Parts: sequence; C-alpha cells; structure tokens
Amino acid sequence: MASLHLKKEKKGGFYFLRRDWQLYALLLIPLTFVLIFKYAPMSGLMLAFKDYKVARGFWGSEWVGFEVFQQLFAKSDFGRAVRNTLMLNTLDLMFSFTMPIVLALLLNEIKGVVFKRVNQTLLYLPHFLSWVIIGAIAYQLLGEGSGMINNVIEQLGGNRIPFLQNDTNWLFSYIAIGVWQSMGWGTIIYLAAISGINPELYEAATVDGAGRLRKMWNVTLPSIRVTIVTLLILSLGHVMGGSFERVFALANKATTEYTTTIPVLVYRWGIEGGNFSRATALGLFQAIIGLILVLLADRIAKKLGEDGLI
Repeated sequence: MASLHLKKEKKGGFYFLRRDWQLYALLLIPLTFVLIFKYAPMSGLMLAFKDYKVARGFWGSEWVGFEVFQQLFAKSDFGRAVRNTLMLNTLDLMFSFTMPIVLALLLNEIKGVVFKRVNQTLLYLPHFLSWVIIGAIAYQLLGEGSGMINNVIEQLGGNRIPFLQNDTNWLFSYIAIGVWQSMGWGTIIYLAAISGINPELYEAATVDGAGRLRKMWNVTLPSIRVTIVTLLILSLGHVMGGSFERVFALANKATTEYTTTIPVLVYRWGIEGGNFSRATALGLFQAIIGLILVLLADRIAKKLGEDGLI
C-alpha cells in the first residue's frame, strides 16, 4: 500500500505538468527574462573586489578583496550620500506612502461614478511622465527668476521665493513633487483592496450609527491592513535606494546640500569618473542594506501578528 501511495504521488506531479504544460511554457518567458537581465549581470559585482582597469578587462584586473570598500568608506562624499539618501527616502516614505492611503479612502467615498473615474485618470497621469519632463515643469512653475508661481506672488505684492534655489526650500519642494507624482498611481492597489471588503461590514456599521469617518477608521483601514503592511515592507527596501532621475532632474548648482545621494554618487564615480570598482562597491553596499531592511521589517511584522512576505 505504501509503495502504491508513493507511485501515486510521483504520478501526480507529472500529471499536473502534462496537464498544464502550456502554462509552464508561458512561464519560461518571464523566467528567462529574469535570469538574463537580473541574475546574469550579478557576475559584474566582482568589480567591487577588483582594481578594474578597462585595458586589462574584467578577468585581467587585479583582485584586491575589500580594499575598494575601505577606500569607499573613507570618502567624505560617502557619509554625506548615505545621510542624504536616508533622509530623503525616510521623508518620502512618510508622505508618499501615507498619501495614497488617504487618497484611496477619499476616492472610495465619491459616489458619482463619472466624477470618480475622471479624478482617478487625472491623478494617474503624473506617474506616466518622465522625471525630465516633471523637472522642466517644476522649474517653469517654481523657478525664482521666471517661474509662474513667483510671478503671481510678485504681482500680489509679495517677494519671490526660491523654491528650488535654496537648500531647505528645495527639500520641501522635492518631497511635495514626489507626493504629487506618485500618490495617484499608489491608490490603485488600495482601491482594489477596498473593493474586496464585504459590504455587510459597512451595513452593520451603519446600523450601529457609524458615520463615514468612523467607517473609514473601524472598517476600511482594518480591512486593508495586510495590504498596507505588505507595501510598507516592500517600500523599506528602497530606503537606501531612491530615484536617481528625480534628484538629477530637480538638482541645480545653487542647491548642493541634499542632492548628493547614493544613486547620484554611483553615477558620478562610475559614468563620469570611470571608477567602476568604487561605483559597483557602493551599489552593492546599497543593495545589501536594502535587503537587510526588508528582512528586518518582515520579521517585525511577523512579531506584530502580520503575515509578512517570507
């Protein structure tokens, strides 16, 4: 009997493979993409442990171990880049992560279908604009010399405000522009989670005399808590990353205090300076810290009773 049971189990695996071979064949396409463009380039991480010279090539360059990392950590720009990256991404996480939740709750309360769809479409549009375009629009609107907003302020009798030409003002503008660009697109997952809430919960809350705000707090938010925690864990992995395009598009020579971040430093050292070993080491350091943050956040979520990711 035991041997027959084992035979059935082995046959079951091949049975599902034969039955769904079309699905497994389709799976080969994204799997091949991941292997070629995600895992194969990881061999280039060896540059972080070599004194890479273009003339010697990838394999001919001298192996130096952790010497590149020692030089990296001794650079003054490194500490500054880590500080700025953590600060910008932490502020971005505080506002750009919470605003889509608030916006999704508000959109869910709109009863007019046409008005709701029009608003959703308008809110999604900034996500599809490149940061080059957004940066150009930002300077057209917020520029100190000829920005439209400053022109209006001056016509009203006020003084021009250097939104993007002052370090502190640039920081606030950076966060505000990021929230505007991402909050509409970020509501998609939350609205999908809200649509799956059992309507009977809202009916029961109505019977108990709960208003709209009370329903949001006691029904909607607890029902999408798993989605919020999952996205928060994923977002923490980007705290040491950030967007190179966003900083580069909004940066200028007048504001240099907060514009040196890890992605920008990788670009300066690697593309502009040609020091590929140091740039690779910095990118590897960034990836490891991001992985640690994700694993730590997942562990904390499980300790608090959530499902986590792993």
